[in-house]
Amino acid sequence: MIEVSPLMVTGLMFGTMILLMVTGLPIAMILGSVALIYSILLWGPSAMELVYHSALGLMDWTILVALPLFLFMGIVLERSGIADDLYGMFHKLLGGINGGLAMGTVLICTLIAAMAGVSGAATVSMGIIALPAMLKRGYDKRITVGTIQAGGALGFLIPPSVKMIVFGLLAGVSVGRLYAGGILPGLMLATMYIIYIGIRCHFQPYLGPALPPEERVSWLEKVKSLKAAILPGCLIFAVLGFIFLGITSITEASAVGALGSLICAAVYRKLNWRFLHECLVRSVRVVGMVMWICMSAFFFSKVYTGLGAPKLIESLLIGSGLGPYGILSMFLLSYFILGMFLDDAAIMFITTPIYLPIIEGLGFNPVWFGLLYVISMESAYLTPPFGYNLFYMKGVAPPEVSIADIYRSVIPFVGLQIIGLAIVVIFPQIVLFLANLIFGVR
Repeated sequence: MIEVSPLMVTGLMFGTMILLMVTGLPIAMILGSVALIYSILLWGPSAMELVYHSALGLMDWTILVALPLFLFMGIVLERSGIADDLYGMFHKLLGGINGGLAMGTVLICTLIAAMAGVSGAATVSMGIIALPAMLKRGYDKRITVGTIQAGGALGFLIPPSVKMIVFGLLAGVSVGRLYAGGILPGLMLATMYIIYIGIRCHFQPYLGPALPPEERVSWLEKVKSLKAAILPGCLIFAVLGFIFLGITSITEASAVGALGSLICAAVYRKLNWRFLHECLVRSVRVVGMVMWICMSAFFFSKVYTGLGAPKLIESLLIGSGLGPYGILSMFLLSYFILGMFLDDAAIMFITTPIYLPIIEGLGFNPVWFGLLYVISMESAYLTPPFGYNLFYMKGVAPPEVSIADIYRSVIPFVGLQIIGLAIVVIFPQIVLFLANLIFGVR
């Protein structure tokens, strides 16, 4: 057994982890192997028991049952064709104003986020459906591509967000409170995107020209088109309404959502054995990856916390003279920088065991901080070179949309996300109001 200081272990563990990440190994393998090696070096072979207890501890998190069900729901909805009807509805409702199709795309992404809980579903769906339609009608490719990517990232923030489940488990924070806290910031960001598109296209109409008169429809047709929102509205109410009204737990609501997504697929005549098999296989693959990451991260966190390192770092930061908001700003800046190079899951599992005890020690609300993390990860999905939505978009964009166009398109939306993050920092009640209203003040 080796005696070393917590500060030295911090440098060694995280230094080793960063070096291994450069090799491109899976994050689950990196976290687990680093934790195992250093636990054996520090505590001897008896540290193997910690692996066993970490796995058992993970199995005690019954809310993890919601994870595969919400993922399955998102995958089914992505393939069901529901986004086609929603786009057609907003095409009729908003196509007659400058930037209307882009505004409608943001609204569709918001609805998909409230049904699917993942970022990729809206980005890929709108990249396939909305991008060619808007380019065909003379929309500027950069504002079009940027709108889809920013709208798709709302899947992080608007419940039932899958990332909030994982963060809640890792941080020991109520997932229900995170869900309630994400509603107003998510709607605020969506509104900011729409206002930005509307103002810019008003003064620069060539960026998003209105539909010509011959393509516009009557008010009666507009009203009829609203039927496309009935099925998504029922599904959103069934999942979120049941949670917030106390009818079901989050785990039970995920089962309701999974069943509802199958009903949607059946209504759209997509439900068959091949469809179901493909959705189940994709869900199992993603869940398997997430579970390995969770188990490895749980083990890593136990080793690191057992050394007392978080307490040492907390005392160093609190004694640094930066002040509570100075330390918070440093954490948020680190999220932005790490988001350019690392996967959001890696960032969560690396930083949460260190940051959260410090945040709580400073007297900040952990639910509020969790939502600050989620908003920061929205930016991470849009910032090059590692932003996932950039890759999703490149995968579905036509050849005339270059990677440079994709990178430039996100700049104003990342700026809006930073402004939104600052607003939530200044006004924590944007997050806490609904959480306290629904679940009580804590």
